[in-house]
Amino acid sequence: MKLLSSLVLKAAAAAETLTGKRFALLVASSLVATSGIVAIGASGSSGPSPMETAALQSLLEQEDTALAAAPAPAPEPFTPSSSAEATPSPVAGGGGTCAGCSVPPPPAPPAEEEPDPETPVIPDPEPEAEPGPIQHVFVVSVASPGYDAAYGPASQMPYLSATLRPQGVLLTNYSLIDTAALPNAIAAVSGQAPTAATKENCPTYDELVSGNGCVQPVETLSLADQLVGARLRWHGYFEGMTDVEGKPDNCVHPEPGAADTPNATGYVAQLNPFVFFHSLLDLGDCDENDVPLDELAGDLKKADSTANFTYVSPGLCNAGFRGTCPEGAVDGAAAADAFLAKVVPEILASPAYKKDGLLIVAFGAADPAPPTDPAAVAADPRKTGALLVSPLLAPGGTDGAAYGPYSVLRSIEDLFALDPLGKAAGAKVKSFATAFTAGNGGD
Repeated sequence: MKLLSSLVLKAAAAAETLTGKRFALLVASSLVATSGIVAIGASGSSGPSPMETAALQSLLEQEDTALAAAPAPAPEPFTPSSSAEATPSPVAGGGGTCAGCSVPPPPAPPAEEEPDPETPVIPDPEPEAEPGPIQHVFVVSVASPGYDAAYGPASQMPYLSATLRPQGVLLTNYSLIDTAALPNAIAAVSGQAPTAATKENCPTYDELVSGNGCVQPVETLSLADQLVGARLRWHGYFEGMTDVEGKPDNCVHPEPGAADTPNATGYVAQLNPFVFFHSLLDLGDCDENDVPLDELAGDLKKADSTANFTYVSPGLCNAGFRGTCPEGAVDGAAAADAFLAKVVPEILASPAYKKDGLLIVAFGAADPAPPTDPAAVAADPRKTGALLVSPLLAPGGTDGAAYGPYSVLRSIEDLFALDPLGKAAGAKVKSFATAFTAGNGGD
């Protein structure tokens, strides 16, 4: 039922942006029309065929015609009781009778009132959760060199550890699901568990079938779907995302079954989780909201042009994956730190962030350098830490609770009063949204 409700809300929201509020209301109120929109949207990324469009238009016209032409109900005819037959009655002023005259029968004695059946007690509906004080969330995802290499005394990321960390709350026990990028990204935007293919970063762009593969079926919803259904906005910004001709393009991904290979600027689909959901691909949300990183600066200029949820990912080199940068360029953790030093100040200076924003610097993958001392015990590469920065948080705090990608999703859903998806609904999944409702900034 929640799935159908989410799809109906999303279809109505999408219809409103395309053809106006009247069409959205018709779609939302008509199960037939809503089913048509969802079925057509789910039929493929190329959009409805002329036959499908005509069928949907016919459904809506029939609904309008039926509503306009429906006659008012006619009053029920009076049917006399069998006891109301003609009876003689006295003639006024005389003692005779009036043949052919009739009078109503005497009123029947009142029937004994039966006790009312027990009225079932309908409990009051639970009040819907209200959105919290945070209304703009920014997630920046890069690769981790390891917890100590990022936040320790000899940090390889000085901007993150020395400049940004004192401004926020450090999640000291934040750990990834896997060292690969795609399992963590999909978990953080949908609550879906890793598959064997996603743990390999999906070398080919295959459908998810029988528990393995990459591209989620249309019934699997993402955080982006939830936001659209709630009349909120989302945007994903990806560095170097271009078409086959090298021109900036939206929602770029391989053809079905094709290999996911980086382009000349380092963009690769494995760093863009939204292109792995048919719920976004088939109804056009990805084409509209999954855009090149170059558009971020312009959208940050005004709060009205800044999405409620913003996801930012660099290409392979600037994400901090060693060995992916051009020869002579800054590599590894230093490249990721330089990317943060460029993008994060733009976010922190934006009107939306200053008003009610939250920045989450969440490592989405692990790529630590091998230890220099062979005898040293290697640290768990999945323990990466994460950083929360917000005007509504006390700076310099720490939080030692166990968090992970499912916690990121659960926390964002809590902040926007959305139901948790997938494994984010688990009883053991912690949410850091309570830091804003409880008015504390960490330990």
